[in-house]
Amino acid sequence: MKLQKILSRFLKLHPKEIDLSLDRIKLLCKKLGNPQDKIKAISVVGTNGKQSTINAIFSILKETNIRCNVYTSPHIQKINERFVFDNKELEDEELADLFEKVEKINNKQPITFFEILTACYFYKAADYPENINLIEAGLFHRFDATNILKKNLASIITSISKDHLDWLPKKQQTIDQIIFEKTSSLLNSNITISKQNLSTTLESIKKTISKNNSKKLFFNEDFTFSSAENSFFYYEDKFGSLKLPLPNILGQFQLENISSAIATLRMINIGIKDEQIKEGIKNIKNVARLQEIKVGKLKELIKNNQLILDGSHNEDGARVLNEYLETLDCNIHVIIGMMANKDHEKFISYFKNIASLTTVDIPNQPNSISGIKLKEKFKHIPNVKYQKNLEEAIKSVSLKDNDLLLITGSLYLSGEFLNLN
Repeated sequence: MKLQKILSRFLKLHPKEIDLSLDRIKLLCKKLGNPQDKIKAISVVGTNGKQSTINAIFSILKETNIRCNVYTSPHIQKINERFVFDNKELEDEELADLFEKVEKINNKQPITFFEILTACYFYKAADYPENINLIEAGLFHRFDATNILKKNLASIITSISKDHLDWLPKKQQTIDQIIFEKTSSLLNSNITISKQNLSTTLESIKKTISKNNSKKLFFNEDFTFSSAENSFFYYEDKFGSLKLPLPNILGQFQLENISSAIATLRMINIGIKDEQIKEGIKNIKNVARLQEIKVGKLKELIKNNQLILDGSHNEDGARVLNEYLETLDCNIHVIIGMMANKDHEKFISYFKNIASLTTVDIPNQPNSISGIKLKEKFKHIPNVKYQKNLEEAIKSVSLKDNDLLLITGSLYLSGEFLNLN
């Protein structure tokens, strides 16, 4: 309860008008003693794959004697997920104490919710100067609150595609502008560029970072992986090749994120052994990213069918998700809820041969589109219907033997499912 009260106060600090700048976060961090200058960090920017890449790095580093702090967003179930220090999430009481300290120093000055959370993270991270911080950029990067570091160990550019276009002026809602916002202000250190969906996207990234003096590693040019066989895949870079176990997570695309993680860790040369990479890959855990749900209250409603939860919410996420679904030999039923500012028709267009589609509301999310409106947008799809909540939606789906149920469209919907389950 104490934690929720503080978070409510944080929300009230939000400026009436947001100017895209770093002034507020810089001012608060200056009052905090510029903690961001006292940490070692790997920064991760991009549209999709950021958290999966961070999860891979975190899992590998946990096999070494190197400790991690991790800052990601949004959280799926609880805000503690965003605040990992010394390899574990802060407990409610610890988090409340941290928030209160920073709140007092901020002294009711206008600041966005994400900015004050980021300041809180930096403030706590400075207590662990030897740890490596894995920091996920929020919206874009150029004016993102995480972009006040003066140095870092490396930056990773994950897959970039169109998303959050409503934050850009109409004439700037292009992939080139998104790439500029995400990559133009990366620090001079080391940069890993993950596999991109389109060659034109990669060329635009290369152009944008051409004057950056960092050492750069490009997927397929400097590191790569080859397809899996017999529970293994092969990774290769200038340091040599590795025969690695397939991770215990779904989706071939995850090997792209894992490869970027390995390339980065080998590039910054922090003494990681091949065996530690292998063990780390075995233990990667991803929440709401092609997550197979095997137990729980809602899973009990469909005991004999596979249930997959995936928080994909943009065009590229839908494309990658569908690529995985097309490898399966079964009927696929989809339950979907989305935020209002997404390209709903474009998202659903990637899903082929859906046996049924059920739209739902996302509770406690004022910026979501209602399930009824979403159903209207999808009326051209056969077997589309609306149910008010997840439990009713799951009960309403007619599943036969071997059919699969997918819940997708939003990380917020994924969080709602996990909380109910």
